[in-house]
Amino acid sequence: MAGKVLMKGNEALAEAAIIAGCRHYFAYPITPQNEIPVYMSRRMAEVGGTFIQAESELAAISMVMGASAGGVRVMTTSSSPGMALKQEGISYLAGAELPCVLVNVMRGGPGLGAIAGSQGDYFQATRGGGNGDYRTIVLAPGNAQELADFTVEAFDLADEYRIPVLILADGYLGQMSESVTLPKPTGKRYEKSWALSGTEGRTKNIIASLKLIPDNALEVHNLHLQDKYDWITEKVRCVDEYQCEDVEWLIVAYGTAGRVARKAVDKLRAEGIRVGLFRPLSLWPFPDRELNEFAKKAERVLTVEMSLGQLIEDVKLAVNGEAEVDFYGRAGGAVPTLDDIIGRIYGYERRSHTHVQAS
Repeated sequence: MAGKVLMKGNEALAEAAIIAGCRHYFAYPITPQNEIPVYMSRRMAEVGGTFIQAESELAAISMVMGASAGGVRVMTTSSSPGMALKQEGISYLAGAELPCVLVNVMRGGPGLGAIAGSQGDYFQATRGGGNGDYRTIVLAPGNAQELADFTVEAFDLADEYRIPVLILADGYLGQMSESVTLPKPTGKRYEKSWALSGTEGRTKNIIASLKLIPDNALEVHNLHLQDKYDWITEKVRCVDEYQCEDVEWLIVAYGTAGRVARKAVDKLRAEGIRVGLFRPLSLWPFPDRELNEFAKKAERVLTVEMSLGQLIEDVKLAVNGEAEVDFYGRAGGAVPTLDDIIGRIYGYERRSHTHVQAS
C-alpha cells in the first residue's frame, strides 16, 4: 500500500504490526476489536506468519509468552473483559521481561457491559491488573494514524526495554474509518541473546518469573525491574499540547474524549476563552512534570474522560495543587459531547462571575 488509504482504526493497527515485523499473532474474538483478528487471519498467511485463533484469552496470552521467549515479535489484541482474563499472563510477561505488544480496544463495563467504546480500563492498564510490582508501557492513540504509528513504536519499545507494551484504544477509534499514511519500518534491530533459540554454541538460557533460591532472589529481581521502570519513566513520556501557551483553562483528555476536547478548544478560543488541550500520549509513564508546568499557567484544569474518574487521579497527582482540578466524565459507552465540555466550562465561568459580583 502506498500513499494515503482509507482504513478502520483496527485495520490500520493490524497492518502496522505487520510492517513492524510481527509474524506471530494470537487472539480470541471479542467486539469491538474483531476487525484485527479477521485482518490478521488473511494477512499473516500472505506474509508467511502465524495466526492462531486461540480457544480462550488465557490460551492466547500463554501463546504470546511462548513466542516472545523464542525471540520473535508477537502481538495479541482484545477488549475489556478479554484483557481482564489476560492479566495473570501479563504479570508473568513483565516478571520474565518478555517483550510483546498488547492491544486493548476498550468497551463499556463493568463485566460484559456493552460493545460501545469506553475508557473504563485506565486503572487496569496503568496500575496493572495482575499480581506483584510490575509495569507495562501504555500508549494512548487518538486517531487511526496514531493507531498505526504507535503500533510500530510499540514493538521497538518492547524490544528495547524487554517489557510488554500496551496500546490502549477504544471502540470508537477502532471502528472509525479515516485516511491513514501507513508507517515505514524503523529498521531497528535488537539483540536477543536471552531468547530460547537453541543452545548450539552457547550456554542455556532460563526465562522465568519464579525466583525461590536464594532467599532474596525475588527481591533482587524486583529491584532490577524497578530500576528499569525508573529509566523508562525518564525516557518514554509523550504528550500532545494544543493551544497551551496562554491557558486559563487546561483540558486533559485522551483517545476519543481528546478528539472532542480539541474541537471544544477551537470553539471556546473563537469565543475569547483561553483554553488548551493537554493530551497524554503515554499513560504510563504519565507526563506528570509536563502537565505540572502547564498547570502553573492555568487557573483551572478540566479532566474529560469516558469513565467516572480514573485519569483524574494521575492529573491531580501531576497538578499537585498548582491549579483547581474539575472533572467531567461519561460511562458505559457514552461520549462527552462538544456541548457537554463547553457547558461545563461556561457553567463554571458563570458561577465564578456570580461569586465575584456577590463579593
